[in-house]
Amino acid sequence: MKLKYYIDSNKGITFIAILVMMAVYHQLQNTTAWVYLALHGTYGILWVLKSRIFPDASWERKSSLWFGLVSEFSLVLYWFPAWWIMWKGVQAPPWLLAIVISLYAFGVFFVFTADMQKYTTLKLQPDGLITNGMFSLSRNINYFGEFLIYVAYAIMPMTWLAFIPLTAMMLTFWIPNMVRKDKVLACLPGFEEYRKKIKFFFPFLF
Repeated sequence: MKLKYYIDSNKGITFIAILVMMAVYHQLQNTTAWVYLALHGTYGILWVLKSRIFPDASWERKSSLWFGLVSEFSLVLYWFPAWWIMWKGVQAPPWLLAIVISLYAFGVFFVFTADMQKYTTLKLQPDGLITNGMFSLSRNINYFGEFLIYVAYAIMPMTWLAFIPLTAMMLTFWIPNMVRKDKVLACLPGFEEYRKKIKFFFPFLF
């Protein structure tokens, strides 16, 4: 089965999972809980739609059952901020919610525009190196967008513990995938010049 089906199934049930947490922990009157649901829950739905409309080729490959299940259940770690908010009844101040929503908005913009550009460009030029548009900001601008999204989720519970799942996913999945992609692209003409000119992850910084 394709790897994307394991990922999409987790993303697709995120809205329901958070809503269940809200009910179990009696947080249906908690504004912070509803904002979290609106952000993380809808992102899962948007992800599934993106997967159907302009899928990422890296998730289209077939996966073994064990790797697919490990990937799917690893994504449950991203639910930790939601669980903490419901368990502790966190009430985030309005200014923090404003920061969270802003980070989320920029993150979604970077992820979806970069993935759409990559999808359409590779349709026209399957073996081409994408160096313009969103990818002139960072070689991994889509991962940077994901970073903003999950940082937004992590700051909502107002505990440093919420950053542990994000850090773990970055070290075990994100960074290895980004390094692997650079190695694959290294065989394309112009990549070395592109690598020297455009930052690896954070636009204009590193």
